[in-house]
Amino acid sequence: MRRVMTNFFIGFAEGWSLAKPYFKSEEKWTAWGLLGTVIGLNLLLVGLNVVLTYWNNDFFNAIQVYDVKTVLTLLYMPLVHIKGKGPMPGFAELVIIYVLIAVYATYLSQMLQIKWRQWMTVHYVENWLRDRAYYNISLAHAPSDVVDNPDQRISEDLNNFTANTLSLGTDFITNVVTLFSFIFVLYAISGSITLLGVTIHGYMLWVAVLYSLVGTGLTHLIGRKLVPLSFNQQKLEANFRYRLVRVRENPEAIALSHGEVEERAELNSSFQFVRDNFWAIMRRTKALNFFTISFTQIANIFPLVVILPRYFAKEIGLGGLSQIPMVFGQVQGALSWFIGSYTNLVTWRATVSRLYGFREAMETARALASGGPRLAQAGDRLTLKDLTLTLPDGRKLLDHASLTLTPGELVTISGPSGAGKSTLFRAIAGIWPFGTGEIERPTGRLLFLPQKPYFPLGTLKRNLAYPDNADRLETKMATETLSAVGLGHLANRLDEVANWGLALSGGEQQRLALARAILAKPDWLFLDEATSALDKKLADDVRAVLLTHLPATTIVAISHHETSNRRIRLEEGTLAAAL
Repeated sequence: MRRVMTNFFIGFAEGWSLAKPYFKSEEKWTAWGLLGTVIGLNLLLVGLNVVLTYWNNDFFNAIQVYDVKTVLTLLYMPLVHIKGKGPMPGFAELVIIYVLIAVYATYLSQMLQIKWRQWMTVHYVENWLRDRAYYNISLAHAPSDVVDNPDQRISEDLNNFTANTLSLGTDFITNVVTLFSFIFVLYAISGSITLLGVTIHGYMLWVAVLYSLVGTGLTHLIGRKLVPLSFNQQKLEANFRYRLVRVRENPEAIALSHGEVEERAELNSSFQFVRDNFWAIMRRTKALNFFTISFTQIANIFPLVVILPRYFAKEIGLGGLSQIPMVFGQVQGALSWFIGSYTNLVTWRATVSRLYGFREAMETARALASGGPRLAQAGDRLTLKDLTLTLPDGRKLLDHASLTLTPGELVTISGPSGAGKSTLFRAIAGIWPFGTGEIERPTGRLLFLPQKPYFPLGTLKRNLAYPDNADRLETKMATETLSAVGLGHLANRLDEVANWGLALSGGEQQRLALARAILAKPDWLFLDEATSALDKKLADDVRAVLLTHLPATTIVAISHHETSNRRIRLEEGTLAAAL
């Protein structure tokens, strides 16, 4: 039990560290104002509940003595003067006020939730993309241990965190205020009882405390294993969803490979983990529900049974018999908040762990951005000085290599698979954090085209302009460039929105990426097997188009074609002129 409680305390500390930035941000006054209003409205509801218990006492006392006038007045009049007790609001008045406060408490809580979620989403997306954290996370030794499915953490976990934190937080504060609002009432109306010669004043209060403490301890004992199970369920659900997305994004490759059987087996196996873990949650929840539901149902009748002896002894009237269980229920419910909220706390704890781990991983990933070879910018040449590149596990791909490329050259880099050609391009681009040495990059714009180009969701025109703004791209220029690379049949689809990574063949995708390079007119163009999906004749034609449209661009290509005036081979950690 101590370990689980420690886990919860750690969760509260982590949860506060996640929540604190928003309440110290530029939106802090709005945030604190809304939070204070929501809490205030909930406290007003607590006050109304106190009034309702006294209204209930007066109402049933009037019924007991057959006072029809007082009963009707309490039901329908806005303000009632009870003899010897002063004014009492009518039920209709209480209901109207209660409904208005309850509705706006929920509305303003939802307003705060969406504002908070929006702020956190913007900042998490920014931190994820800043300093290439999204990329460096993928280079971690064991990313699945800490940062699986960042998309789910940003979309689903942030939503759950803001919603559950507000719900649990306001509910906790309301219960604390409820406890202190009703505890003195219960003590005052409980009277006293004598047991074994000892008189216990306000005994119903001590019964409520004892009942709640026993219930809380047993609830925690039964439900403690739900914390790791809930955390694991979120992870397994996200993994299953990710595999479904992979099938959706690669239908042609799977269909051509007739991989349906393998994919079905993989999806079924992934869901099997989801199902098995959920069964474990079900079994543990069943045991917890057996206790909590029994505890709640017994709590409805328990105070009545305890107070009946005073009623039969005519120490209290029917109103008191009605009021005491209500007040007892409020005190016992406040004391038993942990019991009723246990399942939500478990879910919240799992969400906090995922978000906290994600934030820590992003910070670690951003720190990697400062590593790797030193980048400098000088002159019009590309110079590698004493460059060493390694993999995350420390294996060397390039060992103290030096090279100078001058503008205007057409350079081909070749070498065996896995030798580090693509990693060399990543280092030149400044995104590879593992290595030493220096890279002096030329002034001007450098553009890198990978073997499998990226296509954002949107219009074809947007994909041609990416990462620049599509509004700056003239339609005539876009049409002419498409025709030049053999994609003239797409010219009338510039404003069509589609998933172009799926709509186009591999060869069309590579030609569209090359068209993007022609439109960008970079000073240096780095091609990583950028024509590998084209046949030799089409590849030669496209390269000729590049040379025609980009006469001032220095082109460095990873390729096995020998159509360059300078060939370099990367093998066994060295860069040398190809023979």
